[in-house]
Amino acid sequence: SRRCGLAAGRSYSGGGAYPSVSLTYPLPGVPKAVFAAAEGRERFETRVTVLENGLRVASQKKFGQFCTVGLLINSGSRHEAKYLSGISHFLEKLAFSSTAQFGSKDEILLTLEKHGGICDCQASRDTIMYAVSADAKGLDTVVNLLADVALQPRLSDEEIEMTRTAIRFELEDLNMRPDPEPLLTEMIHAAAYRDNTVGLNRFCPVENTDKIDREVLHSYLRNYYTLDRMVLAGVGIEHEQLVECARKHLLGAEPVWGSGQTKDVDRSVAQYTGGIVKVEKDMSDVSLGPTPIPELTHIMIGLESCSFLEEDFIPFAVLNMMMGGGGSFSAGGPGKGMFTRLYLNVLNRHHWMYNATSYHHSYEDTGLLCIHASADPKQVREMVEIITKEFILMAGAVGEVELERAKTQLKSMLMMNLESRPVIFEDVGRQVLATNTRKLPHELCALISQVKSTDIKRVVTKMLHKKPAVAALGDLTDLPTYEHIQAALSSKDGRLPRMYRLFR
Repeated sequence: SRRCGLAAGRSYSGGGAYPSVSLTYPLPGVPKAVFAAAEGRERFETRVTVLENGLRVASQKKFGQFCTVGLLINSGSRHEAKYLSGISHFLEKLAFSSTAQFGSKDEILLTLEKHGGICDCQASRDTIMYAVSADAKGLDTVVNLLADVALQPRLSDEEIEMTRTAIRFELEDLNMRPDPEPLLTEMIHAAAYRDNTVGLNRFCPVENTDKIDREVLHSYLRNYYTLDRMVLAGVGIEHEQLVECARKHLLGAEPVWGSGQTKDVDRSVAQYTGGIVKVEKDMSDVSLGPTPIPELTHIMIGLESCSFLEEDFIPFAVLNMMMGGGGSFSAGGPGKGMFTRLYLNVLNRHHWMYNATSYHHSYEDTGLLCIHASADPKQVREMVEIITKEFILMAGAVGEVELERAKTQLKSMLMMNLESRPVIFEDVGRQVLATNTRKLPHELCALISQVKSTDIKRVVTKMLHKKPAVAALGDLTDLPTYEHIQAALSSKDGRLPRMYRLFR
């Protein structure tokens, strides 16, 4: 009875200060809560303003105290044909270093810290992105910083030398990693677009690290870091405020390399070539810890798809989701893609395969759909045959259930990713950079819902008429020739030619 009495008299309120206040009423002295409110369609629309110098300013409202703002520039490794390969890699590493206003990277970080901010720079094949997330009250400071970082970098000898060291270390690390996906992605692009645009290496070759200096960087920046090739994007701020800051800090901005006439801008369109890139490599000792990782050979086979500006981009995205796949072990259910074709048809039936994953890379003028597979070196021939068969089966019947599942998964992934403010920022910036406008999530979901099985069959049939791109890494003793892989993709069942199987 005593125990029951103690329990009955015990207070279960959140704290002892207000023991008699009901939780259905506000606590005395606590500020009134501010809730997000739906304000109609205009709240979700992306607003775009083009300034007199060609700079595009895009913004998206989002409830919250913090904002993400950044500069996206139409510049990347695909534009380096007339330059030393690796400039974009250098610029990514040199970002947010000393500028005309800020004496060092530490000074920049301390300035951002006053507004609870962080910064990042990412360079890809077609875009370089300088981004800052900070308190929205510090917007003017953030835009001023971004303008200074992009247009007024000092590029001191000491910073360039440190960047050389960092890049050499990164290249060594890439070659030592157990996961070869970054290397295979470079190889498949090099095979698919040999020596042009998106086929150019995203990482700086070792032999170029000593050749890239301030003069080389300035000659590149003069052509590609022009305001008409930039988008200032922001999420979580008022559009008028962002435009005002852009006018203040970027309208009459004079770059440190001068504002001379651009003359070497590469406007070439990607030329898909197909082909094979092979790298013989000992993969027998890639373990980083006491648990050994088996020796594997990695194959990636790809075919040209389409650019993200074409209508067929959505059917290709659904197809990629339908293929899915992953590693041979996955701790998860349907949300991890366990009902996708590469799980059902490949990993569940061929337990000796360690990986089978579909990827879709898409750019402004081309695209690449590929499948990455891994297995023991002695089973490479059979692995290639299985993957080519899956490409052939794409053109066959598409079940209504699997199509609806793939569409639902794609819409779910889209909406969940767009819950994140930095992801919204990148989506806004990339779309406006490419098209001067932005398709909203609900518009994309509507397009996904309209995809039919006939659309999948149509895009696959078109894709299978192209030459394949092949990347191979590891022990390649039993790798079929490129001609045999091409012949298998042209057959009805994806099987390698019989003569190969008999006499290899």
